[in-house]
Amino acid sequence: MATNFSREEKIIFDEMIEGFEDSLVIAKEVTKFTPPGAQDMMRYGDKVWLPVPMIGSSYDGFDQTSNFDGLTETSVPVTVGFHKSSPKTLSSKNLRNEWALRQYADAAKQKLSSDINSALFDTAALGSVFIKRTTAPTGFDDVAVADTTFSRIGVTNNDRSLFLAASAYNSMASALAKPQTSGLTKTSTAYEKGYVGPISGFDTFKNDTAKTLAAATGGSTTVNGAGQYWEPKATSTGATGETENVDNRSQNLTISATTYANVKVGDAFTIAGVNSVNMITKQDTGQLQTFRVIGKPSAGVVTLWPPIISNGGSTIAGKELQNVTATPANGAAITWLNTTTAEQNPFFVRGAILLIPGSFAVDPEDGWNVMRATTSLGIGITYARQGNINDLSVKMRWDIDFGTANIQPQMTGNIMFGQA
Repeated sequence: MATNFSREEKIIFDEMIEGFEDSLVIAKEVTKFTPPGAQDMMRYGDKVWLPVPMIGSSYDGFDQTSNFDGLTETSVPVTVGFHKSSPKTLSSKNLRNEWALRQYADAAKQKLSSDINSALFDTAALGSVFIKRTTAPTGFDDVAVADTTFSRIGVTNNDRSLFLAASAYNSMASALAKPQTSGLTKTSTAYEKGYVGPISGFDTFKNDTAKTLAAATGGSTTVNGAGQYWEPKATSTGATGETENVDNRSQNLTISATTYANVKVGDAFTIAGVNSVNMITKQDTGQLQTFRVIGKPSAGVVTLWPPIISNGGSTIAGKELQNVTATPANGAAITWLNTTTAEQNPFFVRGAILLIPGSFAVDPEDGWNVMRATTSLGIGITYARQGNINDLSVKMRWDIDFGTANIQPQMTGNIMFGQA
């Protein structure tokens, strides 16, 4: 079947693609992962495993007899889990209106690009590095805390991004703009355009979507049971002998909470006696490790990341991937950090957050007209239309398919201001 479109529609399509790319603010700061071909992804169920960079270990002396071991090649799963569509039905009267078609394309562009930015925001905002600020945002000091925290745990200084809620960004610009008569270019730009720019090693951006995290209301909470640490491994073997990959980004933790039902995904917390370590040197940072709740698999249990890798099993993998100083004691106090409902401000290192373009098949021979294009970020956009002989109307839709992934939660985080 021919894929015939009017000249106006083709122009609108091209303009939509161009503008779509410009709207992907967060997407431009993350890493694009190019998945296998469409046929392979179909076989894999739109899920693939990616290797995680290794962390080495070293020992003193010439005699290393007891220190030889195999490689622990860990990996993480990434999926194409989002399909977004913007459909409309236009009457034969509406089809005469080029302005309406253009407005529809602009609206679809705005919403679909927002869907990608929103998914990436949520992925990054759940990062395990949580910065609790008790005051309103002021500028350098706030971002410097994130910089210091990243540096303490050995996160690279390169390609760091921070997405601030409009209120936080403007507050920082306000502080930077004073005094307006200083004559400094950065001060004048902050005053005239509300622009903040790079701060303390982070490229900062104003996020146009405000997303809040509600205050934690789990009440008094403790660790329920000793010996709850994670022993990293590349694979596991099932009862019937099959081998499968293991996701080492998270673990389950049994807790005792006054109101367990109120514990929610996103809540941030520390555990008494469990400090973070530098992921390369393994030195104690002197600061409590921060964790995030990412699931509630059963009563009295939360899934958290990062996992508690204290090398309690005295293994090579446990030593190389160690991220805390100690295994939590039975009854260790859990302190909730998100104590006041507030807007979230995610930050991350580029390579930690992935955007995964998806694919799907739309064949014009099945009875519709189709136009397709792929942005420089790899996101495929499909525009399809089909007429209805009953009333001469036309159904139209714009579609995208994509996934997001946080492959290293300790290289992503969240700042929240005004916390009690």
